[in-house]
Amino acid sequence: MAKVKTTFFCQNCGAQYPKWQGQCSSCKEWNTLVEEIVQKEDKKGWKTTDTSSKRTAKPLKIKEIDGSQEMRMSSGGMEFDRVLGGGIVPGSVILLGGEPGIGKSTLLLQIALHLPFKTLYVSGEESQKQIKMRAERIFPDSEQCYILTETKTQNIYKQIEGIEPDILIIDSIQTLHTDYIESSAGSISQIRECTSELIKFAKETGTPVILIGHITKDGHIAGPKILEHMVDTVLQFEGDRNHVYRILRSLKNRFGSTAELGIYEMLGKGLREVSNPSEILISKTEEDLSGTAIAATLEGMRPLMIEVQALVSTAVYGTPQRTTTGYNVKRLNMLLAVLEKRAGFRLGAKDVFLNITGGISIDEPAIDMAVVAAILSSNEDIAIEKDICFAAEIGLAGEIRPVQRVEQRILEAEKLGFSTIFVSKLNKIAIKNPKINIRKVSKIEDVVGYLFG
Repeated sequence: MAKVKTTFFCQNCGAQYPKWQGQCSSCKEWNTLVEEIVQKEDKKGWKTTDTSSKRTAKPLKIKEIDGSQEMRMSSGGMEFDRVLGGGIVPGSVILLGGEPGIGKSTLLLQIALHLPFKTLYVSGEESQKQIKMRAERIFPDSEQCYILTETKTQNIYKQIEGIEPDILIIDSIQTLHTDYIESSAGSISQIRECTSELIKFAKETGTPVILIGHITKDGHIAGPKILEHMVDTVLQFEGDRNHVYRILRSLKNRFGSTAELGIYEMLGKGLREVSNPSEILISKTEEDLSGTAIAATLEGMRPLMIEVQALVSTAVYGTPQRTTTGYNVKRLNMLLAVLEKRAGFRLGAKDVFLNITGGISIDEPAIDMAVVAAILSSNEDIAIEKDICFAAEIGLAGEIRPVQRVEQRILEAEKLGFSTIFVSKLNKIAIKNPKINIRKVSKIEDVVGYLFG
């Protein structure tokens, strides 16, 4: 009998050690090393007979390599295709992560049911009857979607050879296990080995593989960090379960931009794509309320009009509070310091609460002017007109700095019926005969004088 081989893996970062130690040398975490049994066989992979060794890759000059673009496969959803960069690339491996119950399985099952290609949906978490109940709510008439409940990779590959699907969906990678590793499903070594087998299958057959991954309590995808390095695309499905809107972001994409954003609305019949997110991110109230301002921002190539809400009140306790939702609290503190130093507003002894409506997070500096306008509106208790929006960054000297692709923001504001947009004086605008009033400003004092003068 062969000697059982064991090794120690860090459950936080996936580093491997020959013996136990208290602290992981890689991520510096304590007591995260766990012993796992590792027993690899000589033959491994997605096929029992490995023929890849017969074909040897030959080096080619870069000008000899075929540079023609490979046709992408449409998923049937504009939002999903946009985030991927135009569709699913044949042979790619996509990892989708998100909070439990956020709708990862619903999203991929909905895509599988609407795809015109032969799709194999492998679930290790739900039975076929459970998936059937959900499919009847979404799209019960699919002829191309096959459901398999299996967790052993060798059995999955046998079914793949019989069905020969065009797309493979795994729900989830943490439930799979292979015979080549003698450890429990979900362990570091099992996740790494199962993923490498699926990547080998995807690259050799040209079949796209979409994996669902669990996340830790810190919000990171569970398993070794190498999992995110191995796959081609990493997607994050996020949102508040108390809200109906969900956001699909790209954290890594070898075939497109990582700045694109997809927005969905959770309904009883599945996820509905939101084609015009600006309308859902701006609250429709008839009365004028102080402390709100509209910002023209960009997510990837998509312009968004978002509503910024601020509340300024006298601090009850000695230290004033600075609380934000969907915005960086350090940047808020910087803008408050600029207002106090450059514009003369005494906000050091007041509580400031800031909220980006719709449950989304914005990091773009182009909403600085809208944040400042909302804070001053709440402080002065004077409402800003609903048809005014802002698109500019604010520097430490109190100057209004230009932002990129300002023309796209102006056209979006014009399309949604805004009458005035505040931009930096340094922005070069080539739009002829705009229907919207473009107000160029250079300092915070100019904005304050127009809004509250």
